[in-house]
Amino acid sequence: MFAAIAAVALAIGIVNAFSGAQDAAWRGDSYDIGRRLFWEMSSIAVILLLLPILILAVRRMRRTPGLAAQAAIGAIALLGFSTLHITGMVWVRKLALWLAGGAYDFRFSLATVLYEFRKDAVAVVLIGATIWLLESRRELKRAAIASSAPPAPQPPSPDLIWLRDGTSRIRVVPRDILWVASAGNYIEYSLADGTQHLIRGTLAAAESELARFSIVRVHRTKLANLDRVRGVDLKPSGDFELAFDNGQTLGGSRRYRSTVAALGSRTAPAGSATGDQ
Repeated sequence: MFAAIAAVALAIGIVNAFSGAQDAAWRGDSYDIGRRLFWEMSSIAVILLLLPILILAVRRMRRTPGLAAQAAIGAIALLGFSTLHITGMVWVRKLALWLAGGAYDFRFSLATVLYEFRKDAVAVVLIGATIWLLESRRELKRAAIASSAPPAPQPPSPDLIWLRDGTSRIRVVPRDILWVASAGNYIEYSLADGTQHLIRGTLAAAESELARFSIVRVHRTKLANLDRVRGVDLKPSGDFELAFDNGQTLGGSRRYRSTVAALGSRTAPAGSATGDQ
């Protein structure tokens, strides 16, 4: 935005300087292009320094409802901008000419101030309109990007897992899983309601995914949901049998006895969903 406005302002200043010099030559005066470029560039430099005032004023106007309130903000911005522009322009010229060994006389009068204010009013309207259009275009682009952007993917629920087998997807609540057993190139999920799912995969991969749900290995080929266990029957051989809260049982190997040791010991009901091989 700043670069665009600066480029336009510089182009207008250069054209004005050459036009003024040509007009002076036609009137019989000196064709002093250097001095006229200095007048234009000193004015433009101060305008560019004051540009943030106009940007803030336009943005405030865009956020303010009501035409009267917007007009009041614009009027205040114009008066402040013109005051600072005239003052800054005069002092820049005085300083530059003083350093060059010359002097600058603004010839302060009401007519001179009104002359400069009139030019400032035109500049403020043109620059303000440009800023307004650029801000509108920026907002439209943001809205278009926001509307076309795909929604952010939602993280999977920690209370759900998906069993994947090729193109098939089965959603399962980990709490419903009683045990998981390997079956060749497949793994079998046994749920509390009696449903079973045979999914291609490895028991090691299932163990890694389900460990956070207290579904742990109790046998070389089996995982068990310890949250669904209501009893453990420890055998003299070191093996054990788990009794689930739905009445099913599952045999475990003595190698994994430490996994269920903290669950306590009790006799499980007769009958087993699967046995330890």
